[in-house]
Amino acid sequence: MSLEWIIKILQNNWPMFLRGAGMTLLISIIGTLIGTLIGLIVGVVRTIPVPEKGGKKGLLKTINMILSAYIEFFRGTPMIVQAMVIYYGSAAAFGIDIDRIAAGLFIVSINTGAYMSEIVRGGILSVDRGQFEAAQAIGMNHFQTMINVVLPQVIRNILPATGNEFVINIKDTSVLNVISVSELFFQTKTISGNNFRYFETFFITCIIYFIMTFTITRILRAIEKKLDGPENYIIAGNQMQVETTEDIAKKINGSVGA
Repeated sequence: MSLEWIIKILQNNWPMFLRGAGMTLLISIIGTLIGTLIGLIVGVVRTIPVPEKGGKKGLLKTINMILSAYIEFFRGTPMIVQAMVIYYGSAAAFGIDIDRIAAGLFIVSINTGAYMSEIVRGGILSVDRGQFEAAQAIGMNHFQTMINVVLPQVIRNILPATGNEFVINIKDTSVLNVISVSELFFQTKTISGNNFRYFETFFITCIIYFIMTFTITRILRAIEKKLDGPENYIIAGNQMQVETTEDIAKKINGSVGA
């Protein structure tokens, strides 16, 4: 490895590295957000209690079967194969010409949604059953219970897993180079093909990926700590009592002094 070549490659190609990193972050952020939204919706639907009889039972079972098939398919196949099938397959089978970036966003979003739906479902099931029963006792239906009682807890609990999925997406966007999305790995291949210095070029890319994932990880940990709040809490009632006692003492001292 030559340090001089690394510096030279950076000086000559930094705009391409920057564009590639920007595209990687764009697809990862949007894909993770949409995928998390898909996961929340699928997770909530899959936890709807199925009645013992009636037409609603058959409908819910059918929906659950479709959602289970979606989850198993996208969790059980590589993203690189999904990209080939969705982008090239849609053009060959249906004559649909999808924009490469739109296809990349779609692939990352639905893939993330499949993983996040199971994470959300696990988070919902981890909430104490008594909270569901209490919400139902005051007249809430399933969706009201989810929105007002369960999901606020679930979102906090799944935040580490969501951050982990975001970091995975930053790295996995590299597979989108097979459909010519100009993300970081695609740009790196172009640069290395021009200068034939593969080791130095991909070493730079390795460092860029590390900087992105390390930074995102630290930001997410800071958000988690912020949501957790301070380690030591002051009970509001006690604090109010202390302030009241101090005020009374000041008044008494003032009266005595007068």
